[in-house]
Amino acid sequence: MGKHRQDPVEANADGSADLYEISTWEPRSTLDRFAHWLYHIGIRTLRYLVILAAILILLLQVAFGSLGALSDQPLFAGMAILSAVPAFGLAAYIYYADVTTEEPLTLLVGTFLLGVLFAGFAGILNGRLGEPVQAIGSGFGLVPFLGQVFVFFLIVGPVEETVKLLAVRLYAFRDNRFDAVVDGAVYGAAAGLGFATIENALYITQNAEMATGTVELLAASSDITAVRALAGPGHVIYSAFAGYYLGLAKFNPDDAGPIVLKGLLIASLIHAVYNTLAGPVTAIVATIYNVDFLVAFFGFVIVYDSFFGLLLLKKVHTYRRAYKRAHEDPDETALRPEQTEFDP
Repeated sequence: MGKHRQDPVEANADGSADLYEISTWEPRSTLDRFAHWLYHIGIRTLRYLVILAAILILLLQVAFGSLGALSDQPLFAGMAILSAVPAFGLAAYIYYADVTTEEPLTLLVGTFLLGVLFAGFAGILNGRLGEPVQAIGSGFGLVPFLGQVFVFFLIVGPVEETVKLLAVRLYAFRDNRFDAVVDGAVYGAAAGLGFATIENALYITQNAEMATGTVELLAASSDITAVRALAGPGHVIYSAFAGYYLGLAKFNPDDAGPIVLKGLLIASLIHAVYNTLAGPVTAIVATIYNVDFLVAFFGFVIVYDSFFGLLLLKKVHTYRRAYKRAHEDPDETALRPEQTEFDP
């Protein structure tokens, strides 16, 4: 933890003088207690208002948007759940790799649900900010692909990774059971899983609801489910990176801001590069090797997510080894050589 900074009066005092409102402060008077209460009530109210706004957006999407199709078409709901399975598997492994105290189910589920809810904020911000940024980036239509790249790097990546990190920051981060740096990766993965689940549902309903007939509906929903199942683990990876640095920030408060920003920059960059390369690389691979687009996309995702997923797991396992060394018996450690291999 960072060292507490002191005013020169407090730093050189012998402890006999009352320094209240000279160089120290604590709630003593009625006004003090009211200010203290009002501040914390305001922060808590703001937090609840953010969550209520997210719930309202989700309800509007269900009532008037494409999410309403989940209740009308059970097939869509089933496909949405199926598409989240790979992302769930990755999040579960990150949970398993946490060598510290077992994370409580209430915090994991709460973070997952906030990840679901806050996806609505990302949808609104992406839509409102994306069009003007794309116009500027493309030179108002002269280079369309460049405009899309601008959107990925300046809007989609930063916005989506920020709202997922917010899902961790507003709930799990504040709990005393968030008691290790690596917990940030676990809760970041949970937020990413929630975000991916609702995003998959939106994509499936928006693309499949245009189909007519049972066979066409099944084919359309199956294709988009396969694509979203491949895309889902990426959200877990991105937000687990950002979450890890949020955990690091919790235990390094003097540099918390830059640490959190570093995590967001890493997550946003990996996310934006994925969005930028997915289409062109898949098209090139499909053309060169004369394979189906979905097969080429599958290959791209496997390579891309495997690379960054292994980097994430390496970071988690580095923490795991450090934790084990810190909790070993010194006498026992002296009897055997240093372990250097990858510890799963």
